[in-house]
Amino acid sequence: MKERWIEYGKKADFEAWAKELSVSPLFARILKNRGIDSVEEAKKFLYGTVKDLLDPALMKDMEKAASLLVTSVKAGKRIAIVNDYDCDGIFSGQIVYELIGRLGGTAVVFTPNRVKDGYGINRRIIDEAYRAGCSVILTTDNGISASEEIQYAKLLGFTVILTDHHEPRTVTENGVTTAVLPNADAVVDPKRADETFPYRDLCGAGVALYLARMVYRLTGIPEEETGTYYEYAAIATVADVVPLTGENRIIVRYGIELLKHTEKAPLKALMEASMLSLESVNATTIGFVLAPSVNSIGRLADPTIAFRFLTSTDENEARETAGRIRALNEERKALTEEGFRIAKALIEEEESDDKVLVVSLEDVNESIIGIIAGRIKEAYYKPVFLLTESGTPGLLKGSGRSIEGYHMANELQKVSTLLERFGGHAGAAGLSIRKENVDAFRKTLNREATLTEEDLTPVVKIDARAPISYMTKEFVRELKMLEPCGTGNDKPLFARQKMRLRRLRLLGEKQNFMKMTLEDETGRTDDAVMRGDFTEFFNLIRKHYGRDTVEALLEGNYVNVELAFTYRPEIHEYRGYEYVQLNCVNYCKIG
Repeated sequence: MKERWIEYGKKADFEAWAKELSVSPLFARILKNRGIDSVEEAKKFLYGTVKDLLDPALMKDMEKAASLLVTSVKAGKRIAIVNDYDCDGIFSGQIVYELIGRLGGTAVVFTPNRVKDGYGINRRIIDEAYRAGCSVILTTDNGISASEEIQYAKLLGFTVILTDHHEPRTVTENGVTTAVLPNADAVVDPKRADETFPYRDLCGAGVALYLARMVYRLTGIPEEETGTYYEYAAIATVADVVPLTGENRIIVRYGIELLKHTEKAPLKALMEASMLSLESVNATTIGFVLAPSVNSIGRLADPTIAFRFLTSTDENEARETAGRIRALNEERKALTEEGFRIAKALIEEEESDDKVLVVSLEDVNESIIGIIAGRIKEAYYKPVFLLTESGTPGLLKGSGRSIEGYHMANELQKVSTLLERFGGHAGAAGLSIRKENVDAFRKTLNREATLTEEDLTPVVKIDARAPISYMTKEFVRELKMLEPCGTGNDKPLFARQKMRLRRLRLLGEKQNFMKMTLEDETGRTDDAVMRGDFTEFFNLIRKHYGRDTVEALLEGNYVNVELAFTYRPEIHEYRGYEYVQLNCVNYCKIG
């Protein structure tokens, strides 16, 4: 796939930064590339602790919410926790459940079913909470758009404490758009339009953590005791793909350190079932192993399994449930792979030049269409809407994933008359549509799309065009100070324009792992690896260097092949010997 390689062009006195921070100038440049504008910001980024977290009282309604919760517990009121079925919702619900227990209160957790209920609080849950004797509702990771449902709860006499992190619903009248807040007794959401809290990117569990901090302050419980919640908040923050900057960076870094020594039987069992050691926990293993496992519960099973699992104190029971969760995740991966294969075949068969892809799949579990849509978006770098049967005759449910430059929610507004329901934000959306409207939906979206060829070309952002001689073991260790890496704090990516490919060999059963030796213009050679399908890579070499060149390289012969690579350095160990290895990500032929 064609790409645009762009080097960050941010300027600063990197020598001065390096001296002040005791780092290399190249590392200082990487910090600037991450949006850090001063040495003081850099110090908090690199060395910030939980003591540097913002005061929870700065968030609107936070003190009111905490006070209502404490008062409700003291009055002996039964509290209904309404969370969401994804990883963030599950762990934010668990934080406030344990918080209420720490105060001596009684709580009941209500989690909506993804397929039967859809997202967020609904009347069925409210009625169940009422019948269960609850008089207080506390939402986590949802509720900000549920004005009607919360009004219904208020009519039944509930006290409603709302905690969320999503954008409020908006209404437009006479060309003026305003945000609408539900009529809850307290509305805690860093994305409130009138919010002045300095950091807006907390996930639902992050907001729940701040609520716990505020409650502890009001009740005189030492804030150090909130440490038990950071493990949950760290997993949820990575899982919800919010920026790993500011407060989130501190939460995740501290939470990961706690996870490495966790005494929580369910978390230990989940890591054991996932074949992870406690020491191996980091943002990557959370994002690609732990979080998908927890998310698979809400996708393919009864979401209440998650609550029963996290509250289990019996190690054997926890191990048994963790095994079931891992099996669910394996099933989810298999279903996703099959759905992706079918969707890709349909797109290839259509041979369409649509800028916005609309694909209908039959017999695909609606709970995984969002994952498949994301895979399709990555494969084609186009906005994509994936549709599947809803269970209601004639009605399809859809999930969309977008690229930079295409605001999915705004574009759906333009075709709202063709839809039964829709909602979302810039990068993702959900919708319901009647079958007979699908063709018009696809045509109208594409007619209205203003995407250019440049918009449809993925951008690769490069930190520096650095010779591989810069990649010493000391520098690679220095890069670890950037952890945890993720959204908003990508792992550093370097590039070199003229890299000679000295030799290569394919490994693995599917031959999707390649070991290479690369040499830059300074004469420095390093081992390098690359993963993936190498069909396009080999075709590029054959095109520029001859049909027999690849075979010559694979046979160990010297051939003067010169390509540009982007790479990430890592320290590799073999039989006690450490050396720098380049993990190649992108490639192209320049000139």
